[in-house]
Amino acid sequence: MTRVFVYGTLKRGGENHSWIEGQRFVSMAKTRPVYRMFDLGGYPGMVRDVQGMSIEGELWEVDAAGLAKLDVLEDVAGGEYERVAMELEGGEMAEGYLYLREVSGCRDCGPCW
Repeated sequence: MTRVFVYGTLKRGGENHSWIEGQRFVSMAKTRPVYRMFDLGGYPGMVRDVQGMSIEGELWEVDAAGLAKLDVLEDVAGGEYERVAMELEGGEMAEGYLYLREVSGCRDCGPCW
């Protein structure tokens, strides 16, 4: 099982939550303050930023088949997102998806989608 931090439409109640159903919810979580989240038109994208903030989300335990599904949803092969290790508040590590494309002109969402 891999711990995965989700921050947008995959969260409970989100429009893409069905992609993570069947996995195990662990807890609410926040990243260290090194990211910013932008509205990409119906879904968010998180990027590294030296003037970042703590992004609020959820921590899930996801099996290998679930990770493969999430990589498809996040278009990892197409270069839209990359699954990377990220540090959460308190020093805990999890994997999460960073947006790889340009965000200039996109609205900053603040800490929560």
